[in-house]
Amino acid sequence: MEINILMVCLGNICRSPIAEGVLKSKLSSIHFRIDSAGTESFHVGKPPDYRSIKVASDHGIDISLQKARAFQVEDFNLFDKIYVMDRNNLKVIKQLAETSKQRDKVSLILENQEVPDPYLGDERDFKMVFGLLNKACDKIKFDLIN
Repeated sequence: MEINILMVCLGNICRSPIAEGVLKSKLSSIHFRIDSAGTESFHVGKPPDYRSIKVASDHGIDISLQKARAFQVEDFNLFDKIYVMDRNNLKVIKQLAETSKQRDKVSLILENQEVPDPYLGDERDFKMVFGLLNKACDKIKFDLIN
């Protein structure tokens, strides 16, 4: 059985592409499908932010071929679990849900903490975000295989 996981942030160029790449690197099994999307569509078709690509590459993860896409309501039917990076995106995605079953698929990736948006920051901010997402993906992997 394949498990489908979606990572969501605002524009799908900073946080969620990193989260997608990190989790893919940890769950290389064919039993997992991992993707990412944004709640806004202003970057659709564009690659991740160059700083996201760099911080992932510094850890041996290539996310350079990813392309931003917008979250679609049908994603609720395609994915078993939807992880969002912050409370604003959590609210947006949950408001799009049509059923309680769909809403139950959505949660913050860090449970009680937000992943700060590094877009207006510098390389240090992207490194910090990578560290947070790396730990979060370790927990997701542990939960999935145990």
